[in-house]
Amino acid sequence: MQALTFKRGVHPDDCKRYSADKAIEVILPKENAEMFYPMSQHIGAPCEPIVAVGDYVKAGQKIAETGAFMSSPIFSSVSGTVKDIRPMLVPGGATVKSIVIENDGKFEMADGIGTKLDYENMSNTEICAAIKAAGVVGLGGAGFPTHIKLAPPPDKKIDYIIINAAECEPYLTCDYRVMLEQPEKIIRGLKIMLKLHPNAKGVIGIENNKPEAIKVMSELVKDIPNIEVAELLMKYPQGAEKQLIYSITKREVPSTTPPSLPADVGCIVDNVATVMAIGDAIYESKPLMDRVITVSGGAAKNPGNYQIKIGMKISDLMEAIGGFSVEPAKFIAGGPMMGPSMYTLDVASVKTTSGLLCFTKEEAYIPPERGCIRCGKCVEHCPMGLMPFELNRLAIKGLAEEFGNNHGMDCIECGSCSFECPAKRQLAQSIRAMKKIEGGRRAAAAAAARAAAEKK
Repeated sequence: MQALTFKRGVHPDDCKRYSADKAIEVILPKENAEMFYPMSQHIGAPCEPIVAVGDYVKAGQKIAETGAFMSSPIFSSVSGTVKDIRPMLVPGGATVKSIVIENDGKFEMADGIGTKLDYENMSNTEICAAIKAAGVVGLGGAGFPTHIKLAPPPDKKIDYIIINAAECEPYLTCDYRVMLEQPEKIIRGLKIMLKLHPNAKGVIGIENNKPEAIKVMSELVKDIPNIEVAELLMKYPQGAEKQLIYSITKREVPSTTPPSLPADVGCIVDNVATVMAIGDAIYESKPLMDRVITVSGGAAKNPGNYQIKIGMKISDLMEAIGGFSVEPAKFIAGGPMMGPSMYTLDVASVKTTSGLLCFTKEEAYIPPERGCIRCGKCVEHCPMGLMPFELNRLAIKGLAEEFGNNHGMDCIECGSCSFECPAKRQLAQSIRAMKKIEGGRRAAAAAAARAAAEKK
């Protein structure tokens, strides 16, 4: 069977050889280490602390929440004492109000963790409430609250539950190792999702540069009639939501204002780690408090896949695994195509932290930017069918409204245009910056329109 794929895209070296064969290693924070829990680790309203300085908390205890619909609670991943509530850097570069807990090294668990819920006899509302109560969000990077994604409006008929196991970002292998080492946990999470949508088919999409994962997962689901494995062509950005849906179903999520969602074409898409967290929430009443991340790059002394407690400082992780073999020239949170650069490792790991790349000077080298030659390479490879060179021009000139009229807001910021550009122009970076400006302009215009309507 021919591997499934989408339109356009690029073919970077996957660079997974550095960590693909490294089994997951559990790294625990040291006793007395400070753990940081930022109040915003998801799309939506930030949480507020429900603990105070001096409080003793247990691992798995809820420490922050909000009453907002679009949000997700936050849990301590260690037992210890709340030492402070202060701003802390997160991998994306923002400074976020955070709860600081001093780890006592005992990892005493909160009451109730380990209890299996009888989801077969639970209503959809009860299942989604349990997933929300566990703080599960999209762990592929977006951080969208999972309980909302799993409960689309009643008029949206869901007939595909797609598990994003593509892991198309170069270097990252954490999802791959989870598929090899804990595949049963992925399947139990998928079965819960299918309980919510019993008429849907479960499809696990895996790129064909991961033959062992395809073999393991295929063997596990061979006798499950409503679950199958789809072999995907190794191509970036195969794991992007719209591209993955097209690869598997040949359905296109239309570009509209406001944006259309996967549910509009009958699909729900979740990352491997997210699906495992869904299973943990139901089978173990375990909130989201740890995850597997990949550490890689030529400057990392011990590249590999590490299960860490969310809230652990990245600098503490690097110290625990041996630090660096050479002086690193650049740090990237996540993968090299979409991950943001970091100027320090004194940052908190959060729910969406999937990796850390430690690049040498040679790996981090970026050729000087030259003038656009209108070759059309960026257009040829853009998975969204946009004209990045034109969006780049509009971004440089600060023409936000014209940028929006040319579908700039449809850019998924994958970086394929910058990767293919022979002039090495920073197309994706300029477009990403202008999206924020145009997004702000649209939000301000909408607010002004609402205010005007209220006056009438």
